[in-house]
Amino acid sequence: MTAPERLAEYPSGDAGARPARVAARPPGRVGRPLATPIVCQRRLPAAAAILTGVSDTPRSSEPAPSGLASHHHLPEPQSLRQPRAAGAEIVLTGADLSIADVEAVARGGLEVRLGDDARARMVEARDVIERLVAAGEIVYGVTTGFGDLATTFVSPADSVQLQENLLLSHAVGVGDPLPRDVVRAMLLLRANTLALGHSGCRPLLADRLCDLLRFGIHPVVPSQGSVGASGDLAPLAHLALPLTGRGEVEVAGRVVPAAEALSAAGLQPLVLQAKEGLALLNGTQMMSAIGALVAADADRLLRTASVAAAMSCEALLGTDVAYSAAYQLARPHPGQIAVAAELRWLLRDSTLMTSHHASAHKVQDPYSLRCVPQVHGAIRDALDYLRGVLDIELNSATDNPLVFPQGGGADADALATGGGLVISGGNFHGEPVAISLDFAKLAISELGAISERRIALMLDARLNGGLPPFLSSGSGLDSGMMLLQYTAAALASENKVLAHPASADSIPTSANQEDHVSMGSIAARHCLQVVANVQRILALELLVGAQALDFRLARSVEAGLEVRPGAGVALAHARVRAVVPHLDRDRLQTPDIEAAVRLIQEGALVDLIGE
Repeated sequence: MTAPERLAEYPSGDAGARPARVAARPPGRVGRPLATPIVCQRRLPAAAAILTGVSDTPRSSEPAPSGLASHHHLPEPQSLRQPRAAGAEIVLTGADLSIADVEAVARGGLEVRLGDDARARMVEARDVIERLVAAGEIVYGVTTGFGDLATTFVSPADSVQLQENLLLSHAVGVGDPLPRDVVRAMLLLRANTLALGHSGCRPLLADRLCDLLRFGIHPVVPSQGSVGASGDLAPLAHLALPLTGRGEVEVAGRVVPAAEALSAAGLQPLVLQAKEGLALLNGTQMMSAIGALVAADADRLLRTASVAAAMSCEALLGTDVAYSAAYQLARPHPGQIAVAAELRWLLRDSTLMTSHHASAHKVQDPYSLRCVPQVHGAIRDALDYLRGVLDIELNSATDNPLVFPQGGGADADALATGGGLVISGGNFHGEPVAISLDFAKLAISELGAISERRIALMLDARLNGGLPPFLSSGSGLDSGMMLLQYTAAALASENKVLAHPASADSIPTSANQEDHVSMGSIAARHCLQVVANVQRILALELLVGAQALDFRLARSVEAGLEVRPGAGVALAHARVRAVVPHLDRDRLQTPDIEAAVRLIQEGALVDLIGE
């Protein structure tokens, strides 16, 4: 697209033009950020065409057996999928689960079941495993030990005990339990990866994971102990233990023995068969579950940040000139263009802003106001990368080994492949998710860093354009909002530590057999904390911005000016004031902060940027 064509899409002369938007989100769902799909998403259809029906066995010139395509897939990009009807049951196919689906199940209680085609694929793969066990074939994790014990043969008679021992020996996580929404997301993602039909387990396992979701039986999963390869082993062991009647679960806020919860729900503990323990343990479902919920929260956070920045801009007598569409199109990063359009929409019809356009009170705004499109936009583009990775990861087979019932995926003469039907590889390695989460937490931390700077500007009487020091009506006797900036600074500083990339580290495990790991679960946990910290920083900016705007409008009235803020800013100000009153005198501000955080978490201001 040429620059004139881009300019036609974003006419600079219409400051009040509603931002171009993706399709409206169904209630309770989170849409894609305002950015074009990332490159890897656009390449997916071509990649799928390359994979479908092709054998990668070097010596074979034969076409792949009929039906191979049913076990080879690349997920359709979320931007191309039709949204589910609000409240509709989710049918697991292994190929079309979205971030919005994950949140709807994890936080909204949407029901889930295994699809019929997925069930048929699982049965087909299970038949392969049972034939190999009966024949005494050497297959990793099926008739051998695990990790460095992969060369130790286990007789078919011991295959059931092998799977049971696997769960028990790997359930060694420590630390605080993961939150309920994360555990529910993990259950969903584990069932969805089994639905692909590469894991070689019975459909009963996926059904039972769905049962746990349906009955609200949530395994107690310690948050620490995963190094992110072979997947999230310890957390997934704790997730799977209750299927066998072991471990503890949380039901309606109470922690009870898993056997007790299963009995109350009328469910029998499962006896795992060959390969099934491994099918439940290998994978990236902890880091991916957290990643999906982070992506959903970050989407609301980014849009709310535009609202907070626009309110701060009005309160500080900032200018919208730097948000001009023509200016953004001279450097057309998609996130930057989208954020500038949101700001123009929020500031539309502002007579407060136009009243000082010709004023010489300052030639330029500080960067934390002037560069909002560039900074917030870069964060948006970074998070779009995370969403692109999750598009694929949520719908991928990430355990090991994988079963390909139609064959053609490997040399039939290769050792431990069951005649080319079973491939042991590294899809459990969390590196793609780990790197994207490290990128995301770095980006989100920047959202908090620039917000803290806007808070500091509004509280500094030397920089805030004539407003009271610390926005206090009685400076000296009252400290006003002075300490809100301290809290924001502390959170922003903590984020600098959390933003260190976990994936830059690796410590070998299993006697150096697993000699490079992703540390993706650590990146995920840190990312979750960064999001929580930035939610609080932006809540503080909303409180300070509303207080500053109160004073600004009052000063304008005293000066005989009849001005109003932008239409979007006025609505945002009203919504903040509906839950938090103006700070007339010093009071305990904890309830105010908590109310503002709820506004952000619930996405109560998101609609103001336009649909």
